[in-house]
Amino acid sequence: MSEDKPSNGKLFNVLFLCTGNSARSVMGECILNRLGRGRFRAFSAGSHPKGEINPHTIETLKKLNYLTDDLRSKSWDEFAAPGAPELQFVFTVCDQAAQEVCPLWPGQPMSAHWGIPDPAAVEGNEAEQRIAFADAYRMLFNRISIFVNLPLTSLDRLSLQRRLDEIGEEGKPPRAAAPSA
Repeated sequence: MSEDKPSNGKLFNVLFLCTGNSARSVMGECILNRLGRGRFRAFSAGSHPKGEINPHTIETLKKLNYLTDDLRSKSWDEFAAPGAPELQFVFTVCDQAAQEVCPLWPGQPMSAHWGIPDPAAVEGNEAEQRIAFADAYRMLFNRISIFVNLPLTSLDRLSLQRRLDEIGEEGKPPRAAAPSA
């Protein structure tokens, strides 16, 4: 459809990567496909996919009127296979603080780490788990909202990389300044 293509004809393919591809990366895929419609096409995958989407992910997305029927947990190997979409951006959303193993993506796409705490790792009652998923969604939504509004065609590669890295810091508490001597 012509209305799905930006005026310059460029559709940017974006891959959200995480370990299990059952929560954060799936949310990223859904959010970007909604917010970036016509300019971006999002996918998600995992280094060690769980094989199913976390039920709290589905619940969170359905409450916000996302279509979830076609979502599936898949390996990032699918995106390295012949015929896979050419990627312009790859974002890892696993949380370094949780010491998860995040895959490194070969090739030339722009990449950044947008670490989000794993809501599926939260132990507690149903309310605490739902809050964790809502928080992960909110953080991803905020970062993706900034991303889709970047002037991608007017930024040089270095400036764009700096902005992508800054987006990954969005919502994190500021780092403490080093004590002066």
